[in-house]
Amino acid sequence: MMAETKRYPAYRAARMRWLPPVPEHWNEQRAKTFFHEVDERSKTGHEELLSVSHITGVTPRSQKNVTMFKAASYVGSKLCRPGDIVINTLWAWMAALGTSKHAGIVSPAYGVYRPHSADSFNPVYLDYLLRTRVYVAEYIGRSTGIQSSRLRLYPNQFLDIPLLQPPRAEQDQIVAYLRAKDAHIAHFIKTRRDLIALLTEQKQCIIDQAVIRGLDNAVMLKYSGNEWLGEIPEHWDVVLLKHITDVRFSGVDKHSHGHELPIRLCNYTDVYKNNCITSEMDLMRATATSAEISRFTLRSGDVIITKDSESPDDIAVPAWVPEDIPDVICAYHLGLLRPIRERVCSEFLFYSIGSAHIAEQFHVLATGVTRFALSKNDVKNAVIPLPPVAEQQAICSWIADECKPLDEAIQRAKDEIGLIHEYRNRLIADVVIGQMYVCDWQPNSDDVVNDEILVALGDEQEGMVEEGKDDGEG
Repeated sequence: MMAETKRYPAYRAARMRWLPPVPEHWNEQRAKTFFHEVDERSKTGHEELLSVSHITGVTPRSQKNVTMFKAASYVGSKLCRPGDIVINTLWAWMAALGTSKHAGIVSPAYGVYRPHSADSFNPVYLDYLLRTRVYVAEYIGRSTGIQSSRLRLYPNQFLDIPLLQPPRAEQDQIVAYLRAKDAHIAHFIKTRRDLIALLTEQKQCIIDQAVIRGLDNAVMLKYSGNEWLGEIPEHWDVVLLKHITDVRFSGVDKHSHGHELPIRLCNYTDVYKNNCITSEMDLMRATATSAEISRFTLRSGDVIITKDSESPDDIAVPAWVPEDIPDVICAYHLGLLRPIRERVCSEFLFYSIGSAHIAEQFHVLATGVTRFALSKNDVKNAVIPLPPVAEQQAICSWIADECKPLDEAIQRAKDEIGLIHEYRNRLIADVVIGQMYVCDWQPNSDDVVNDEILVALGDEQEGMVEEGKDDGEG
């Protein structure tokens, strides 16, 4: 697809250090030439709540298919209008910013910048431009902070950044071209995600059958005494989790304190999005007390679960820790289950909690109206069917063998999604910074832009965050 690249007739050196030469006729002025900071606050907190993502920019939170913890009140949140730039001050280095198409409210810790003139930029062009890697490099270079994960991009720093401004007609053409390409890319991503969902469903059926009925189809069954479990093998037990695990709920937050020790945090999203937690993962750096480190450092065999969410379906999502990870501790919103090895194989515990039968039990136990949560007592008194340890190990080996081809197919589909995202990022950058001429592009009959399909461009778990914790509110 890059073979069609066409260049502008003349280029000049860019003012911004990270940019390559840019089209000679494009304007380039500091952001303060076009925008000014505004700080208008909500008096009711009832306006539309907007989410700021490094993937999809500024969008209504109601359109997100993600878990994102709400604040207790939104009175005092910053108001923004269509065309405003919204920047998560603490996460600008991850491109958590964008141009809003909506009126609404955002965190008071965010920066909101309003254009002097509504005609200076096509908001969609600007949205593409501001999340390119060259601009992210500029945010990092101008941000203040010691640790990379705690850099802050303050208003004077942002407003000093040069913005590329093609003529408005060119901006509009660039937007039309990129949205058409995005529609094709989104369709590709959707087909891969549909495949992943199908393969995951097949994998779930394999696990459910094995951890509830075992591997012997001829075995005698008995009623478990539990409506979620139904019938189980006659020689299996039904046990409370508190009899086979040590249940610990973490309260370790993501903030760094000078009097505490440096650690890495296993957070909610790390558990929600991964089956296993390993030392190679890119985990957040923070600090913790000696007591917290002693109690919540991850050990081989630990099983971690999500313990609260806005949806009961996201309750008790498990991840398994296959190895000791001395510098990583379990963070808040998570429960740590440390198995009694003589009673339960940790991998079997992981598979059991992730099975549909056990998951339904946790969904029912979780209480809440707008936010659901498990108490420690709920987890301790949840039940699972338990075969002898040797049989647990055999079941785990069988599940691993049966699921291996499915896991490989799922990973291939995920890799393809990753590659198409890389292609998209490169394409957007080349077009919005003038390395690719698209002013003579005309849409074909299949270049149909549908806002519904464009939703697939986002990560299904993007922006999973507790507001007021991750955005620097304290």
